[in-house]
Amino acid sequence: MLTHMDFDQINTFVEVAKHSSFSLAGRKVFRSQSAVSAQIRQLEQEYGEKLFSRVGKTVRLTPAGEVLFEYAGRFLELRQESLRAVADQSSSPRGILAIGANEATFLYVLPDVFAKFQRLYPDVQISIYRNFSHKVLQRVEDGTIDLGIVTLPVKSPSLKVHSIYRDRVMLMTSPKNPLAKQKSVTAKDIAGQPLIFPKTGFTRQVLDKFFRPYIADLRIAMELPSVTMIKRFVAANLGVSLISAGFASDDVRAGRVKLIPIKDVDLWRELGLIYRHDRHLPRSATAFVELIRQPDATTPES
Repeated sequence: MLTHMDFDQINTFVEVAKHSSFSLAGRKVFRSQSAVSAQIRQLEQEYGEKLFSRVGKTVRLTPAGEVLFEYAGRFLELRQESLRAVADQSSSPRGILAIGANEATFLYVLPDVFAKFQRLYPDVQISIYRNFSHKVLQRVEDGTIDLGIVTLPVKSPSLKVHSIYRDRVMLMTSPKNPLAKQKSVTAKDIAGQPLIFPKTGFTRQVLDKFFRPYIADLRIAMELPSVTMIKRFVAANLGVSLISAGFASDDVRAGRVKLIPIKDVDLWRELGLIYRHDRHLPRSATAFVELIRQPDATTPES
C-alpha cells in the first residue's frame, strides 16, 4: 500500500511531467529543485526504470514514464475519492464540494447561499468551476464536479434538475439615457439605442432572437465577456443592454443604472441545480442541495 510519502512522490512526478521542468514542478509542490530530483530518483529506484530523459533544459517522459503517468493520475484520483468517502462517514459533512456555474451566478446569486452553507458546515471546502452553462453541464455529466447551476431548460436523461432561481429580464440603461425616464419601453425603442451585447451565453441568445426583426437598424456598440463589464459600460452611458434584474440590484440601489420593463414581452431567466441522478453524491453536496432548495434561498433582492 502507498504511504503518504509515496503519494507525495507520485504528485511530484505528475507535476514534473506536466511542466517538463523540475524547477517549475518544485514551485507547484513548494519544494526545492534538488528535493524534487531526489523524489524522482527514489521513484526510479522503486520502479527500476528511468522515468525522465533530459532534452536541453527540458525533461521528457521516457516510455516507462509514460506508463507510470497514466497510473499516477488514477492513484491520485483514487486517493481523493477515498478521502471523500471517509469524510462522508463523519456526523457532519466534510471534504470538498465541487460546484460549477457561470461568473454572474457566482457573483450575484450564490454569495449569500455560500455564506450560510459555510456557517452550517465549516469543515467543507468549496471548490468552484466557473464556465458557461454548456461546459458546466459537461463537467457534471462526466463526474468531474458534483453539482452545477445552469440556465434552464436542460434536457439530459442522466441529470436531476431542480429550479432554484427565476428572474425577469429587463432593459438596463444609464440614469442619463433618455429611456431611463420612461415607465416601460418597446423593442423598437431599444433597437434605436447603441447596444452592449454579451459575447456568448443565455442573454446573448435572448438578444439575438429578440432583436431579429430590427437587425438592419441595430447598432451593436460593444460585445463584452462578462456581466460586470457590461454593467460598468452601461453605467458610463456607452450603450444599453438586457439583464436579469437580480444581477443589477446593487447597481440600481446605488443609482448607477436604471432597470426598465419591456412592453408586450415576458422574458425570464431561470436557473436550475443539476447533478447526476445515477451517482452517489457526497454528503457535502446533498447538504448543499437541501440548503439551496429551501424557500427564498436564492430569491432576488428587490
